[in-house]
Amino acid sequence: MNKKAHTRAARVRHGLKGRSGLPRLSVFRSLSNIYVQIIDDSQHHTLVACSSNDIEVKGDKKTVAFQVGKELARRAQEKGITAVVFDRGRFMYHGRVKAVAEGAREGGLKI
Repeated sequence: MNKKAHTRAARVRHGLKGRSGLPRLSVFRSLSNIYVQIIDDSQHHTLVACSSNDIEVKGDKKTVAFQVGKELARRAQEKGITAVVFDRGRFMYHGRVKAVAEGAREGGLKI
């Protein structure tokens, strides 16, 4: 990751620190896949993770990202997680990143 992208991600995460103890929903978007995980920052532990490699959905990348968000929400509810803060990292909130958030909301997570 280059210096500008690292600075942008740090700026986004700084605003999320100390937000009422909620776990953080972190998104990473590569060219072909999308990876999402819910992290407990107090224990530095990943609670739930999901990626486009885990699910069998055909379609464009945005549709797959939406389904990844729904699957993550389902897995989170099995673990008793109902609310998270959304960490978009270095990525802008549109396209696949936005689709993940919308899928997680539709799946029952409060963002």
